[in-house]
Amino acid sequence: MKHVVIVGGGFAGLSCARELARSKDLRITLIDKNNYQQFQPLLYQVATGMLAPSNIASNLRNCFRDHSNVDVKMAEVVSVDLHTRTVITREGPQYHGDFLVLAAGSRANFFGTPGAEQASYPLYSLRDAEVLRSRILAVLEAADRDPSLVEKGALNFVIVGAGPTGAEMAGAFGDAAKVLQKDRRFKNLAPGQAQIILVDRGDAVLHAFSDQSQTYAATALKKRGVQLLLGTAIHKVCPDQVALSDGTTIKTRTVIWAGGLEAAGLSSNLGIKPGRGGRVDVAPDLSVIGFEGVYALGDFANISGPGGKPLPQLASVAEQSGRWCARNILSDVAGRARSPFRYRDKGIMAMIGRNSGVAEVGARRRCLQGPIAFVAWLGVHVALLTSTRAKIEAIIEWAWDYFGKLRSNPILDRVEQTYIDWNHREVDVSGP
Repeated sequence: MKHVVIVGGGFAGLSCARELARSKDLRITLIDKNNYQQFQPLLYQVATGMLAPSNIASNLRNCFRDHSNVDVKMAEVVSVDLHTRTVITREGPQYHGDFLVLAAGSRANFFGTPGAEQASYPLYSLRDAEVLRSRILAVLEAADRDPSLVEKGALNFVIVGAGPTGAEMAGAFGDAAKVLQKDRRFKNLAPGQAQIILVDRGDAVLHAFSDQSQTYAATALKKRGVQLLLGTAIHKVCPDQVALSDGTTIKTRTVIWAGGLEAAGLSSNLGIKPGRGGRVDVAPDLSVIGFEGVYALGDFANISGPGGKPLPQLASVAEQSGRWCARNILSDVAGRARSPFRYRDKGIMAMIGRNSGVAEVGARRRCLQGPIAFVAWLGVHVALLTSTRAKIEAIIEWAWDYFGKLRSNPILDRVEQTYIDWNHREVDVSGP
């Protein structure tokens, strides 16, 4: 029986394992540092309290409880021998397979910005979302306890990156700020004190979308009170402020980093030179060139699309590449020729807040805006959730948020975020 080792239980690794699990002639070992698969596009909703962590995470073992040929291991892979298809874990055990699938995912790319890794809050994992949620609640609680902290930037929220994650986060913040003014749970905070600032070095929100969608998104964000600082880069992130490329500074205690992705750190321990974004360059059939039986998928790989342009780091790309890789492995086992990956472009979409969204559907990018795009976004994301229970819970939470009087049940469960040195003053913001 052939053995397939899959590193990473995200969209790519999970879809590959599920496809392979149907074959009784294969034994599959799925390795991930977490015991769950997280739905990354909805992390911002956990951070803003719209969804609970359990709504967007599914236990990996539950996914394969009916497949005796799939073994899930919770371990962190630290290095790989591509020649022997052997993975080494931090915990000690090693795993060797006849086939090796690298789908380790991505992490935040800080682009060398001074202080960004230490003083900002990325949003690329479930833990990131939980920590950020607690940070947001911590500064609200502190400002309610001592309103003078508003002058020190307690209610200034700076979001870096105007792509889908940043724009969706900014829209959710804008809606939350309006609800906060009405429900008055924080009775010592005056309405309108919160400032949401979206910063991007580019000249448009949602730069991958059409001009029409960009204009709509910018207008929708401004209606929610979001300040757009486009054509502006973050020069340095400090504990009490950010310095911008135009020489100005913004007092803040919460900088949310949605500025880009790079491959997970494992890519530097493969013994090969990584490609753009630290990702592994792959052949059209998703195999790693020069290494028999080794594949790379999803956000961990540079997968070429039409015209040779790399495909974006999207859930749909990861999911489709996982299924395609499984079919090529089955072809290898059967002695058939592999087939080059063909991505079915279903379009792109982003939610900009309640009743506001943009969707560009299909390869021809038919543009939808407003409530219809908002509903389409909800439908697509429910469909992508792993389990039936997660789908039902998400629908209930969204309905409660949409029709209920209170937006969320704010639980500050990361106590380390409650300590903030409000007397800290950063003098030098010029950077190294």
